[in-house]
Amino acid sequence: MHAIPFRAGQSLLVSLFFTLTALPVLAAPAKKAPAAAPAASTRIELTHQLGADTGEQIARIVERFNAQSKVGQISLSDRPWGEGTQPQLAIIADTDNEAAVLSGRHFKPLWRVMKDAGEPLQALPVPRFMVPSALDAAGHPLALPVGLSTPVVFFNKDALTKAGADLGALPKSWNEWQDVLGKLYQSGVGCPMTVSQPVSTLLENASAWNNQSFVTGGKSEQIAVNGLIQVKHIAKMSTWYKSRYLHYFGRGDEAEAHFTSGECAVLVGPSAAFPGLVRTAAFPVGVSSYPYHDDAYGAPQNTWADGPALWVAAGRSAAEYKLAAAFVRFWLAPQNQVDWQVNAGFLPLSAAGLIATQSSKLLKEELQAQRVAIAQLTYKPVSSASAASAYAHRAGVRRVLAEEMEDVFADKKPAKQGLDDAVQRIRSGRLN
Repeated sequence: MHAIPFRAGQSLLVSLFFTLTALPVLAAPAKKAPAAAPAASTRIELTHQLGADTGEQIARIVERFNAQSKVGQISLSDRPWGEGTQPQLAIIADTDNEAAVLSGRHFKPLWRVMKDAGEPLQALPVPRFMVPSALDAAGHPLALPVGLSTPVVFFNKDALTKAGADLGALPKSWNEWQDVLGKLYQSGVGCPMTVSQPVSTLLENASAWNNQSFVTGGKSEQIAVNGLIQVKHIAKMSTWYKSRYLHYFGRGDEAEAHFTSGECAVLVGPSAAFPGLVRTAAFPVGVSSYPYHDDAYGAPQNTWADGPALWVAAGRSAAEYKLAAAFVRFWLAPQNQVDWQVNAGFLPLSAAGLIATQSSKLLKEELQAQRVAIAQLTYKPVSSASAASAYAHRAGVRRVLAEEMEDVFADKKPAKQGLDDAVQRIRSGRLN
């Protein structure tokens, strides 16, 4: 397995967020009388739409919390957060974070929930490689990013071995991967590579990893996805698509099923997919680093971390907020953070959870995707070009980028025209 090496002398924890200092403890003022403890009968609902597999892992957290809770119980349900009665807690997809802020549904900022309940928010500081869609203007957390992930490469160890690839020295660049995909194709693999979440994987993170600006303009951000390296990258992906090296199955995670079935030998997708892939595939799954272009100045730089976040509804009782805050503190506890990483695949949120994970010698295989992901996120200090932006997560922006990329793959237009058209559409507000 190829993984990006850490710089000598840096611990993984220092590499991750460059500090062990957690966010300031947001506790109630010292002179304020403590709020009355909620009655044990207090019950709040937590909703999600992350699928059955991740739902099972959320249920594990909820069940353990309920078993030890003295302040109330959490009820878990799988339903849309924006339909019906608003739940007290909702895990909302990263692409819906903007909708959550702008919707008629009102949410109470997480930092305020924790402060009013007298609970510390012992999460790691927000790094510049994390998409800031769940932060307010002052950088305070509006929600807890429980599902952070970044793109990596997954591969079928058996298929690559049969094709003659060296699993101990897998490619680092896209050019090198082309040789491996050719070997896979020649060995009889009809789908050498596929991609999950293609806009995030092939455009957003390909830009950051190659130190190319995805947006420009500071506070007045403008899309800038039609630079030389981005055009070259999509042109290469289009060439692979036409030669059947790359297969495209949709704008979401549809490709993952084609990988676990054995149809496709390589999957480029979110690091958090690893546990589910291992549970489903009938072959050993390996993890390698996300490729870069070896002629891009500054590459590799850093990838982005993003994913679903836990939001708290506004207008609820003190007892309900006390229960919500206790649940957040419980989720951030070291053992629960380790369990969440191993079984759900997401990155750790607390310093204690990160330390516990990295000190565990028994979870080397189970946490290999997280280790590759962390190495990418922290490979270099974030640059002005590689800093994450919430701009990319506007639903209309992603839809336009997907449409134009699909037109390029379908040979309706060349890569430069497709990306130029995407930029013009987005900048002019033509997102439909």
